[in-house]
Amino acid sequence: MTKKIFFHSFLLGAVVLLLCTSLFFGLRYRETLDETYKTMKVEADYAAAGLALEGTEYLEDIKGANRITWIASDGNELYDSDHPDLARNQGDCAEVRDALAEGEGRGIRKSESGKEKTIYYALRCDDNTVLRLSRPLSRFQAAFHSVSPVLWVLILVFLISGIISFRMANQILKPVNELDLDNLDDEDYYPELKPLIDKLQEQKLTIREQTGSQEQLRREFSANVSQELKTPLVSISDFAEEIREGKCDEERTKKLADDIGKESRRLIALIDDIIKLSRLDREGDPRELETIDLYEVSEEVLESLRTQAGARNINMTIEGEHEKIWGVWQLIQEMIYNLCDNAIKYNHDGGSVTIRIGRDNNKPWIEVSDDGIGIPKEAQDRVFERFYRVDKTHSKELGGTGLGLSIVKHGAQIHNAKVTMESNPGDGTSIRLIFPR
Repeated sequence: MTKKIFFHSFLLGAVVLLLCTSLFFGLRYRETLDETYKTMKVEADYAAAGLALEGTEYLEDIKGANRITWIASDGNELYDSDHPDLARNQGDCAEVRDALAEGEGRGIRKSESGKEKTIYYALRCDDNTVLRLSRPLSRFQAAFHSVSPVLWVLILVFLISGIISFRMANQILKPVNELDLDNLDDEDYYPELKPLIDKLQEQKLTIREQTGSQEQLRREFSANVSQELKTPLVSISDFAEEIREGKCDEERTKKLADDIGKESRRLIALIDDIIKLSRLDREGDPRELETIDLYEVSEEVLESLRTQAGARNINMTIEGEHEKIWGVWQLIQEMIYNLCDNAIKYNHDGGSVTIRIGRDNNKPWIEVSDDGIGIPKEAQDRVFERFYRVDKTHSKELGGTGLGLSIVKHGAQIHNAKVTMESNPGDGTSIRLIFPR
């Protein structure tokens, strides 16, 4: 920021200085040129008067800085102070034509020899001849350059402007650089910074709140993980203790073994889901992206869940087209599997689960709908939280871990997909994943 302020202030000073310099030298050039013409006019008037009284002898006696040429009305030279023996016709010269027509003429052009630019002033005499004075432009420039000390003054001003700009930039930003966001006082900063300070304070408060909220979520997650892991382990331990005591008959022993297997599978599923979420939290998903056909993945998911759905006589169907996205195949498969698994678990016997695939506004989407028990309005904002269950008793009976929709949410974030849900108790639930173009 300091460099920017210094650069722009210095640039502004340089531009103003350049404009002022150009204006000064432009005016000085015009003023010096006008003064030169005035001087030549006065000299021409005196020369014309002397010529009328004494003829060319007067012109020969003049020793000045100007070259004098006497020209007849037809353009032929009558006298030239630099070339007395060389007679030329000057009728085509602009200053001579102007003098014959208007009484005087002036101009700047290369001399007849073509060596250098020359200033000309021509005056019409009473006998209709023309007296012309000329001097090399270099002499005029020498007079003009007499103001060259001004250039050194301008260079000095330019350097001083740079130093002032640098100090000004530091002074302007000093209150900003020394701003202490933890101890703000109305006198510590510019009033113009108040909107920014208020915004920073608001963001600081938000960060503190989010940090506290995240810490609370972490504690709740740790407590939930401990509880979820402890419950099946306690059951397994109790079942094993009962078998070890040898007080069970064969039928009871078989049932306890089945219960141990059930609780073990539940524990394995819970650990698998926790590992998946931990991996997603830590590094997203490092696996390579590929083109995925949502219809084909859905067919595989339905085939893997067909036995589970058939046990409850739940009908599963797919509708739509072969829409393709760019993503991680295994993660997409897990997301669709979890949605379908939930749709089966929280459904009525004899119900239905429908997977629909389509595209709106060039964005592919997949939707899993069921006609099951639905989700109350007050719980719909929390179902994607880890370990959250609408009905904990019912969920545990069905073997749910409470992490399925959390995996769906994280998978959607990794794929920049949007998750929407519509649900009414008793009417079922529809969850849609909308992928980017």
